[in-house]
Amino acid sequence: MSGIYLHIPFCKQACHYCDFHFSTSMSLKSRLVDALVAEMDLRADYLEPGTTIETIYFGGGTPSLLTSSELDQLLTAITNRFSVAASAEITLEANPDDLTPAKVRELAASPVNRLSIGLQSFHEPHLRFMNRAHSAQESGEAIRRVQDAGFENISVDLIYGVPAPDHGIWEADMAAVFALQVPHLSCYALTIEPDTVFGRQLRKGKFLAPPDEFVARQFELLLAEMAHHGYEQYEISNFCRPGRESRHNSAYWAGVPYLGLGPSAHSFNGPSRHATLANNPRYVTAVLEEATVPATVEVLSTLDQANEYLMTSLRTARGCDLGHLREQLGINLAAAHAPYLDQLQSTGLATLEAGWLRLTDTGKLLADHITLALFQEA
Repeated sequence: MSGIYLHIPFCKQACHYCDFHFSTSMSLKSRLVDALVAEMDLRADYLEPGTTIETIYFGGGTPSLLTSSELDQLLTAITNRFSVAASAEITLEANPDDLTPAKVRELAASPVNRLSIGLQSFHEPHLRFMNRAHSAQESGEAIRRVQDAGFENISVDLIYGVPAPDHGIWEADMAAVFALQVPHLSCYALTIEPDTVFGRQLRKGKFLAPPDEFVARQFELLLAEMAHHGYEQYEISNFCRPGRESRHNSAYWAGVPYLGLGPSAHSFNGPSRHATLANNPRYVTAVLEEATVPATVEVLSTLDQANEYLMTSLRTARGCDLGHLREQLGINLAAAHAPYLDQLQSTGLATLEAGWLRLTDTGKLLADHITLALFQEA
């Protein structure tokens, strides 16, 4: 099994926290869609021959800016070139302001069967602060509209850790999204990346990030509310009703191969990673006129693969299988880090049972730090 990811690098406007690759100019959109189709042919042998595509994911950027004909062009191209499972999960990321009645009717008539909707907040001042293109009212209307159109497999994004005098706004955001009864939630702490509006404001002293303790408390509130409302935390930032995990993202964390198409897209086939250049004009020209994909390829050593497995598996509820590390990758983590593993358990940051290392709720707050400490070095 494998997956396909398509990066749609266009947005109406730039959110102040976003460092993903995108352009606010739509002038190349039609040609870029043509280039995505052409890239499928150029990289037809990237995945194992005969592999079945179980998931297709339109990410960005803002894929809901695709017209119905552009979306149909891409999906038809995929089904004509790959063996797509009849039960494939087909996800499209969307912004609330794009989900007009006409747009929702188009999507409901398409093969798309899962929507990931970027709400981020129901608090109007926070939406303006982040430079989101939609209003709080549009958020609720968009969710109800897609539900009325028959979409059941819906995910919503929320952002916590936004500067605020207390936790009231975050609690209200959670209450609002629970009221909408969506089966999947992705909740991310506001991260200040250097090459963003917030990053530049921070360097100039015009942005005051909340204390770590403030953000940690909001994460704790999130865990408590998710459990109270019957959601399972199957990955640090992802929560769902039983059986409603994102199949596409779960495959990433499990190390399943996938083909990434478009500028800035990454691909993974086991022994290597492929990263396409994050430049729309150069990508379009190279693919359509030069029949080549501008990219870098990283061949992964056994050590690289072990560290990637550590990084992804420790973020999941399933945890890290020390037997897999030992038998498949030749890494004996228990022997290499025995004192540290004992420390993680004695301080309540992790559990080690039947060869599986799992982070506790407290440990999840320090996931990046713990993973870095366990990384293997040559």
